[in-house]
Amino acid sequence: MADERWLIAGLGNPGPGYAGNRHNAGYLVADELASRIGARFRAGKYRSSVADGRLAGLPVILAKPLTFMNESGGPLAGLRDYYRLPPVRIVVIHDELDLPFGVIRLKLGGGDNGHNGLRSITAALGTRDYHRVRFGIGRPPGRMDPAAYVLRDFTAAERKELPFLVDRSADAVESLLSSGLAAAQNAFHGEGPTGR
Repeated sequence: MADERWLIAGLGNPGPGYAGNRHNAGYLVADELASRIGARFRAGKYRSSVADGRLAGLPVILAKPLTFMNESGGPLAGLRDYYRLPPVRIVVIHDELDLPFGVIRLKLGGGDNGHNGLRSITAALGTRDYHRVRFGIGRPPGRMDPAAYVLRDFTAAERKELPFLVDRSADAVESLLSSGLAAAQNAFHGEGPTGR
């Protein structure tokens, strides 16, 4: 049924040069979700790659905006309008500077914390009331500019942990869909960076 459908968007920058960047954590999780539902991303409407199927028993559209991060809102607003979705059934997966690497948090609404992708989405959707799955990437070392830091690749040590964290983030999205926000927060917020 159309009224159960969710739109799940992973944020990132398109192109191979950005693929391993911290800013592309959302793309990585979207790829994992697509593999879980047995779907492949294909060129879709509204400047996005889309894949659809069922996740946690519900119909989902997975999306990766193909604009640069700071213009993510246009593709999401287009998909929202096309599928006639309320904001509360939109999930945005994004990197988060204010969480240590390895920490995953879920929330509904809130500010953009200086994240250009979220700022664009909030402006385009006309509301902050969409779900976020926040993938902690930590703060930049020393005096490094956060804008430069998010466009750096994950370190070798971080890359070892990455498959586990991408998996956990995908689990968090499934939990949100199957159990609701409060239950998903209880399940995922009690854990430290290692998941134990």
